[in-house]
Amino acid sequence: MESQKIDMFMMMNAKFFESYHLNAVREKLISLDESKWPMVQTLQLKDPTTALIISIVGGGHLGIDRFYIGDTGLGIAKLLTCGGFMIWTIVDWFLIMGATREKNMEMFQNALY
Repeated sequence: MESQKIDMFMMMNAKFFESYHLNAVREKLISLDESKWPMVQTLQLKDPTTALIISIVGGGHLGIDRFYIGDTGLGIAKLLTCGGFMIWTIVDWFLIMGATREKNMEMFQNALY
């Protein structure tokens, strides 16, 4: 695959992955068949900053932040417990960005295998 395409993808999407995932993403893109490139370009990666804003503004008690990143089970649990009686809500303010990046990596891997 073209190095320029890979570099552009990495520049545009680095914020969606943990820093320790970036080498694995680059290696996977290098070894990727050209026919799968359109699939990579259409991935709907979730923005960690948006997840944090949702968590702070409205996701705490309702679990909207967890629904946003695709953690439906945790979203339902958060909804039923009013954000884990606020404890889970506060913890998520610190963890939701990392959880979003992990979900993005999971989505990236699932799309290409």
